[in-house]
Amino acid sequence: MPSSPRSVLVVGGGGREHALARSLSRASGVSEVVVAPGNGGTTWDAAPGTAPCRSEAVSSSDLDGIVALAKSLAPRMVVVGPEAPLAEGLSDRLTAAGIACFGPSAAAAEIEASKGFAKSFMVRHGIPTGDAREFIDADVAKAWVMERGEPMVVKASGLAAGKGVVVPDSVEDTCAAIDLILGGRFGSAGESVVIEERLTGEEVSVLAFTDGTTVSVMPPAQDHKRIGEGDTGPNTGGMGAYAPAPALADIDAIIEQVLMPAVRGLATEERHFVGVLYAGLMLTPSGPKVLEFNCRFGDPETQVLLPLLETDLLSIFDACVQGTLANIDVRWREGAALTVVAASPGYPATSTKGLPITGSATLDTDETVLFHAGTRIGPDSLETAGGRVLSVTGLGEDLRTARNQAYSRLDTITFEGMQLRRDIGHRALSGLTYAQAGVSLEAGAEVVSSIKDVVRETHGTEVLAGVGAFGGMFSAMALKQMDHPVLVASTDGVGTKTRIATAVDRVGGLGHDLVNHCVNDILVQGARPLFFLDYVASSRLVPSQVSAFVRGAAEACKASGCALLGGETAEMPGVYMDGELDVVGTIVGVVDRAAVIDGQTVTAGDTLLGLCSTGLHTNGYSLARRIIAGLDLTAPRSPLGGSLADALLHPHCTYLAEVDVLRAAGISIRALAHITGGGLPENLPRVLPAGLRARIDTTTFKADAPPIFDWLVEAGGVARPEAFRAFNMGVGMVVVVPSEQAQSALEALSSSALATAWTIGTIESAPGIDKGSAQVELLG
Repeated sequence: MPSSPRSVLVVGGGGREHALARSLSRASGVSEVVVAPGNGGTTWDAAPGTAPCRSEAVSSSDLDGIVALAKSLAPRMVVVGPEAPLAEGLSDRLTAAGIACFGPSAAAAEIEASKGFAKSFMVRHGIPTGDAREFIDADVAKAWVMERGEPMVVKASGLAAGKGVVVPDSVEDTCAAIDLILGGRFGSAGESVVIEERLTGEEVSVLAFTDGTTVSVMPPAQDHKRIGEGDTGPNTGGMGAYAPAPALADIDAIIEQVLMPAVRGLATEERHFVGVLYAGLMLTPSGPKVLEFNCRFGDPETQVLLPLLETDLLSIFDACVQGTLANIDVRWREGAALTVVAASPGYPATSTKGLPITGSATLDTDETVLFHAGTRIGPDSLETAGGRVLSVTGLGEDLRTARNQAYSRLDTITFEGMQLRRDIGHRALSGLTYAQAGVSLEAGAEVVSSIKDVVRETHGTEVLAGVGAFGGMFSAMALKQMDHPVLVASTDGVGTKTRIATAVDRVGGLGHDLVNHCVNDILVQGARPLFFLDYVASSRLVPSQVSAFVRGAAEACKASGCALLGGETAEMPGVYMDGELDVVGTIVGVVDRAAVIDGQTVTAGDTLLGLCSTGLHTNGYSLARRIIAGLDLTAPRSPLGGSLADALLHPHCTYLAEVDVLRAAGISIRALAHITGGGLPENLPRVLPAGLRARIDTTTFKADAPPIFDWLVEAGGVARPEAFRAFNMGVGMVVVVPSEQAQSALEALSSSALATAWTIGTIESAPGIDKGSAQVELLG
């Protein structure tokens, strides 16, 4: 049986502890989170699915008070945030009292509490680190620095709240820093000083949960210690952080060379470590080296890492305490997080208390989380109560999005003299490349290379420029043979048919669809195609996919006597969803003015011939996709004579050959209507003069139409009038001819073994009817 929910005690009062309390309140098995001493944000009522949180005014430095509080609460666990109480033995005292504690023993915490110990520990256990020495005498230390003749990093050996590190730029400044630290600037933390070679490279923080045997590493993070933008000014406890940090690519190497040697070394030396081991690394040209170890969660790294954690935090803590971490699958969400700290005026030298905080200081939104640190509830409002006052963590699919979210939220919060850096994440974002934005120039070049030959096969002597030029050139000399050449152009797409094609990886047919659709669009005016240009857009360019599409377009162009001059490919991540594809084409054709078909000669009594479609062609797929949602596209379906994918992806056909046959037979073509979006009711009126009506008997072609139409009507429960507005219902082109030539036209088409043709209706007089859908009456 699962145990009853119990409280959890979090020790500390900063942003780190607020972040821990927030995650623990969402964990299973928690009845209440108590934070000692907490801050102005660590008290809240339980939201649905979470536990309430409250503060207890017991200082984290009051070990007797913390132990007494823990005994009175009888919590499931105590989680210690700051390093000082760990170094003073809080975990040991709680464990002796029979209270589970997430935090290392005092002996293990010495890895942070004494930089001198940490350096010698790393040397003993072969952990890569910079050359360093520890001194208690300032003159001896300065003499060693003068002998080396280079600026060195100067660190107070003891705990200094993250501020006991000076990174000088000269030998003189190094000596001054030695005097500062050994002169008492950091109290007992500066009883000795560690002087370390100044390593170069990017700094990265790697934190890991550990039960003393196993480690479970967190995403690498990058902290920003300096107060000023561009990493200038004195060190602070941290002005912001982000994760994952792309600077560290090989996390496994850090586990093998740093984290596991440290855990094994601590165990060998009988220093019991349960909690979070934090390695501050410098990624030097010769490989990663450890700058320092911490024995707890970092601040502000905790604020940036925990919002990315998907696994129940308390279950991880339980596993660490029980020695079963190897059995836990610790999962992290995709995307990135970035935290920006807002500090009080004067920080890090001083902190200003009692300043009113105004603005959006609620806990969190979908994209941002606000963490309190140095805050308190004043008589009238929330007030500042420390150096680092609060922080905002932004979340997003990538680092730039997370950064924008954090700063947008932080801009709604104010207090007098608020300090913050506007460049958090600058190292990862300053070198942003087109590829990092999701665009591959190499993929585009690969596409051009793969399609050159097939595109050139559509070119005659009239094409003057090849694939890859900025624009295609087409000689117009042939137009001189016409008395009055008229150019006819059309641009169109294939709609959401692309969604079905990409789902089954059959995009080659889309090239036929696009070209043939555009050919039909200019054919209705009597034009013959000259050249075609295509446009392919996607979230991510897949060369094989684009090549298949262009090959299909080239085949269709060649069949229609049309030159494929090329076109454009575009990667637009963020505009299109992953896996989406959009295709558009532009065609240019020509017709002699005397041969233009414009419908002006259509008269009452003319006959309507319907030319059979091959399927939906390129319209109605939004409705079709709703009907087939969740169905297997590739399973055979006997009514269709194949699968849904076969029926729905049958390429759009062109009617060039049919029109040529009719012209050769001497048929007077008075109008042509390409049946696309809107079906017969919307497309046929486009070629009918006002005052005329088309009466269509739908039974004349129902039996011979592709079966996909009846299947969609039945499967979707679509009313037939609505179906005729969404689909072509089997008629891809309507030809208007004089009634006396109708039979000859049908015979000519039949003898040529082209598209099936039917007499589907007649034109009748309808005085007073304007152009529009009222000009079409569907019967049957």
